[in-house]
Amino acid sequence: MALMVVKFDLKKRVKLAQTVWFMYWFAVLAGILVLSLGLFFKIELRKRSELMDNNESHFLPNLLIAMGLIACATNAFGGKVCYDSLDPTKFAKWKPMLKTFLVLCVVFNALLVITALLCFVMRIPLQFTLAEGLKNGMKYYKDTDTPGRCYMKRTLDLMQIEFRCCGNDNYRDWFEIQWVSNRYLDFSAKEVKDRIGSNVDGQYLMDGVPFSCCNPSSPRPCIQYQMTNNSAHYSYDHYTEELNVWRRGCRDALLSYYGGIMNTIGALVLLVTMLEVSTAEMHISACHLQSYFK
Repeated sequence: MALMVVKFDLKKRVKLAQTVWFMYWFAVLAGILVLSLGLFFKIELRKRSELMDNNESHFLPNLLIAMGLIACATNAFGGKVCYDSLDPTKFAKWKPMLKTFLVLCVVFNALLVITALLCFVMRIPLQFTLAEGLKNGMKYYKDTDTPGRCYMKRTLDLMQIEFRCCGNDNYRDWFEIQWVSNRYLDFSAKEVKDRIGSNVDGQYLMDGVPFSCCNPSSPRPCIQYQMTNNSAHYSYDHYTEELNVWRRGCRDALLSYYGGIMNTIGALVLLVTMLEVSTAEMHISACHLQSYFK
């Protein structure tokens, strides 16, 4: 038994159809937003693709781009159907496919929810991708004459300056690799021979870091060489001294940066999903009412 009776005359049906039409085109703009976010995230990942271990990190931006394109097409079609709903002649050709369209809308909304959740959980695989990519990138820091790696030094230096970080986990990661090219080493010098001879891999290792690790805010001139040798510097104790290099590792810095982007995108995709669900519900109501009028 009906508790309340609401009469929908032609004027109210026109107003409802116009409202749903407006919501559909507003949802088209939301789809463009999702597409733009996917492109932005992909560009940000491309900027430092040399520091990524694989291309799996591009799965999420590619998914966002695809969902944005589908959202634009789906909502544009829904807007057209809604626009024609008040004309019985035009609406007749859309009526047989309305149920299929609304089912597809439900599936699409479910995919949007999954996409939003992926924005929050993809932080974990990104962490391992960055860790391995940075580790490999640091090994190639010295290879400025090797094709395909000649810009790695520039990439790492700019990253450490921009994100105020040093090394993978911390500045000590630079102690474990040779980051000075052989072309700048005097192999006739005793110090160079001793350092290379003391290493099983024949690498020139030292307790120093690249200049890009230096913190310009420190009042003391940057100590980037012989960082663990107290006697090499005046009034210096590396155990208690506040080192004037960045303490934060670049993996943590990049993960925080990309994680913030993904969390923001995930929240926006959830808002878009809510708009899509509301629009679909309004369309179902409008179609239900239209079925009573010929």
